Amino acid sequence: QVQLVESGGGLVQAGGSLRLSCAASGRTSMYTMGWFRQAPGKEREFVAAISWSGAATNYAVTVKGRFTISRDNAKNAMYLQMTSLNAEDTAVYYCAAPVLGTVVPGTGFWGQGTQVTVSS
Repeated sequence: QVQLVESGGGLVQAGGSLRLSCAASGRTSMYTMGWFRQAPGKEREFVAAISWSGAATNYAVTVKGRFTISRDNAKNAMYLQMTSLNAEDTAVYYCAAPVLGTVVPGTGFWGQGTQVTVSS
């Protein structure tokens, strides 16, 4: 089965940058993959997705222009480069596959999450 593991979370100052990584086991290169996040007391929300080739990307309005999603199929990895971080970006970030539009089917796969905390 596919397993996903996030890394790269941590504490960063407002206005700063952070790069998250998602390492996958099993072949996921054919999947559209993506990132989601969940802040305390809030619903898990879509952040970004990337097609199997990396040619197509999709971003939530709240992060568009600040975050960049990428993938390296040879390494079976996906990344989220986050810039201009603010307090509203504080959340647990999860990688997932496959992503259909902005959702993950019940048969999909999730990582365990990595905490991102933005201080001001």
